[in-house]
Amino acid sequence: MRILLIEDDVKIAAFIEKGLKAAGFAVDHATDGETGLHLALSEPYDAAIVDLMLPARNGLSLIARMRREKINTPVIILSAKDSVDDRVRGLQSGGDDYLTKPFSFSELLARIHALIRRASGAEEPTRLVVGDLSMDLITREVVRDTCTIDLQPREFALLEYLMRNAGRVVSKTMIMEHVWDYHFDPMTNVVEARISRLRNKIDKPFRHKMIHTVRGVGYVLKAPR
Repeated sequence: MRILLIEDDVKIAAFIEKGLKAAGFAVDHATDGETGLHLALSEPYDAAIVDLMLPARNGLSLIARMRREKINTPVIILSAKDSVDDRVRGLQSGGDDYLTKPFSFSELLARIHALIRRASGAEEPTRLVVGDLSMDLITREVVRDTCTIDLQPREFALLEYLMRNAGRVVSKTMIMEHVWDYHFDPMTNVVEARISRLRNKIDKPFRHKMIHTVRGVGYVLKAPR
């Protein structure tokens, strides 16, 4: 899942970005309101985190413009202002939630998941299952058959994306955009390298393979028949 972070404070942005990546999100970071607005209007995101006090364009103006352009990405507002009036203005401008600084990352993460669940109109699963492969999104435990599989954070995020799209072919571009926080570079082999590592853990020890290459298109994860 992709998150847009619009925050000009370097330390706060680094803190949030590190935590989100460790939780398996891809993150695009903008340090001013105009750049953030351009990304919000041109790229699909599962949620956005927007500071109010931004250079070039303030957060309230940015969110209001998103809503006028019919961009319905859920938005969490970050602000040092904690008065009732400030929160009301933030929500009236089109924000979906309001979190005051300082805050705990665990609370921010919980609010992000809640907003994404609300926006999707469906319950966010806590466990993914494809054939004999299961993934617990809370404990981050991955099991195939009866074997527990140890995955690095990026491997976990890649497998989660494949499992959420089980039976559907996902392209290299789609993987780059949803699992990594940058766009497709035809010269990089980062996807192939990580798929290879994932296969060594998910497929190699087992009789039936689950991760398949669709030549010239991408990859698909299928339950063994």
